[in-house]
Amino acid sequence: MDDLKQIVAANITDLRKKNNITQAELAQRLNYTDKAVSKWERGESLPDVAVLKQIADIFSVKIDYLVTAEHTDKTLESPRKGSRRLRNRRLIAAMSVVLVWLVATLLFVNIQLVLPDLVHQWLAFVFAVPVTCIVWLVFNAVWFDKKRNFFIISLLVWSILACIYLCLLCLVQYNAWLLFVIGIPAQIIIFLWSGIRLRK
Repeated sequence: MDDLKQIVAANITDLRKKNNITQAELAQRLNYTDKAVSKWERGESLPDVAVLKQIADIFSVKIDYLVTAEHTDKTLESPRKGSRRLRNRRLIAAMSVVLVWLVATLLFVNIQLVLPDLVHQWLAFVFAVPVTCIVWLVFNAVWFDKKRNFFIISLLVWSILACIYLCLLCLVQYNAWLLFVIGIPAQIIIFLWSGIRLRK
């Protein structure tokens, strides 16, 4: 049993370092404490099968990889594949965000060309901020650390309030600064929501 603990410990440590993930980051993805991950990597305890499956999924390897002492060159390619997949996902998310700003820029330029007397074309960029938050939220919820969603939702709420405020200020000449008071209870709800966690 001790041999198995040491094998699993060495493999988790190796995979984590090859993927440039800290113990705290791995613990966060598994919804465990970094102390638990540290114990696994020191061989003091052994994660259960469900957690081993989660770890294998994170690093794009099979559970066999985690419990096997020696690996061939073929099995060592798996962590690199997982790292490449993460890099590609980050690039896709970044391109999608930049695409939002490209659309905002095209809208700004077209309005400037068609209606040069209009003075509020810059609002196209203001509305790009909450749209960017929505795109970021979608990609983060699907591919990345879901705990970051609360931060993104906060940005989304405040950027929507800022958009409404600027529209009222520019288009209707009405200073509705009290709109931002709505953001306070919304932010409190988001903060409380972030405290609800499902522990394993």
